[in-house]
Amino acid sequence: MTWVILTGRISDIDPAATPHKIITNRDYLAHPALFKGQRPKVINLSNSYAYQSRGYYASLLASSRGHRVIPTVETMIDLSERKLYEHALPELELALNKCRKDLGGTFPAKVQIFFGIGPSKAWDRFARLLFDWFRAPALEVAIADGGEWASIRKIGFHPVARMGEDEKKRFLAGMEIYTGREWRDTRARTPARYTFATLVDPQEELPPSEISSLRHWARIAEKMGVEVEPITRKDLSKLANYDALFIRETTTISSHTYRFARRAQQEGMPVIDDPMSMIRCTNKVYLNELMTANKVPVPPTVMIAGPADFELAAETLGFPLVLKIPDSSFSRGVKKCSNFEELKALATEWMEESDLLIAQKFIPTEFDWRIGVLGGQPLFAVHYLMAKKHWQIVHHKASGKPDQGGFKTFTLKETPDDVVQTAVKAARCIGDGLYGVDLKETKDGIFVIEVNDNPNLDHGCEDTGEKDEVWRRLTQWFLDRLERQGR
Repeated sequence: MTWVILTGRISDIDPAATPHKIITNRDYLAHPALFKGQRPKVINLSNSYAYQSRGYYASLLASSRGHRVIPTVETMIDLSERKLYEHALPELELALNKCRKDLGGTFPAKVQIFFGIGPSKAWDRFARLLFDWFRAPALEVAIADGGEWASIRKIGFHPVARMGEDEKKRFLAGMEIYTGREWRDTRARTPARYTFATLVDPQEELPPSEISSLRHWARIAEKMGVEVEPITRKDLSKLANYDALFIRETTTISSHTYRFARRAQQEGMPVIDDPMSMIRCTNKVYLNELMTANKVPVPPTVMIAGPADFELAAETLGFPLVLKIPDSSFSRGVKKCSNFEELKALATEWMEESDLLIAQKFIPTEFDWRIGVLGGQPLFAVHYLMAKKHWQIVHHKASGKPDQGGFKTFTLKETPDDVVQTAVKAARCIGDGLYGVDLKETKDGIFVIEVNDNPNLDHGCEDTGEKDEVWRRLTQWFLDRLERQGR
């Protein structure tokens, strides 16, 4: 078994202190072929796990390379804000307060937990539970001790660079114990009721499904013995009353949509979109590397990590080229650069938000194929036409309503086999949920542009080719998973 330790700086961990290979996250990101043919287990000890930092990308791309990693990007996001982990606090605080007697009646202001191991045996119950919830090498918990009841003020990562000598010794001892264990998944949680919740925002300008389309689905689902009920962002506390969740708001991992997906997953509920699909699909850096690793055709691409890559992108791709912010949707954060000056100015601006950008060869077409894939099987096929006098299907104007192109639907039998097969292959790389795969069909072949975790699904558009079978299969996807759980 190969263990790999990623650090922000090579000096963060003494190589003599561990038998495992130590490399920097920069080197790991820069060499995708590193450990090719192996399936190492990666411990990411970056000094920052902030969204779109090198530490974040190291864990994100580890999964695309087939490497198991802690912490995962899910854990990084969960611990980025208190509201994302507050659902765990009641159980954690209960375990914490059961430690009081063994700790002599009081709690310190802060405690460091390394690989699920506390400073002393008295912390065992709490430390193991904390690690079950949040698999991270080093966590720091801030505690407010009220005398009779201690509460958790904050849970955060504790970088190796901030550790004192005694802490680092305890950390290395914990890592030695951990790397001798079997890898275990976090525990599943099972809800009690049997109904479908659909998360919607009635005010959203470009929702993935119109309310009228969801009403149409509800009528079909009712015939299959399923009740569909709309919920909004205010209903997170009620989510456990339902049996499954279908998210029909535009998803981002920084919004309540991700919290709903995580809560559903923790409750053991079938959910579209699941959290990992959100993480994978919303990041174009990850998608590009995942598609390339799985031999799914994508446009020629250059990853930009700094100014030195501007020339490489220009020489490799030529102009015009397309520059993309890794996390963007509905054609936002995607712009065409006609020359080097435009590339340099835009990339410099965008790199203030993200450590990495994507540059791709510009492939002009009159339409994009959108193939819906559900549970690893094709669901629908449609042409999305480019917006009028624009090169994208959605034109976000500086002022006014976004301009969208039209559409043309097809049955799956009418759709070219190679388009369908390429889309299915791309979607299966992501997961088992519902995806919309965007492809360009050219004289040079078919190229996957994007895999969307939250694809449009509207009555009278995406379902025109396959009719109500689209909605029946969607309902059955949830039912199949409920039946496997024995409900």
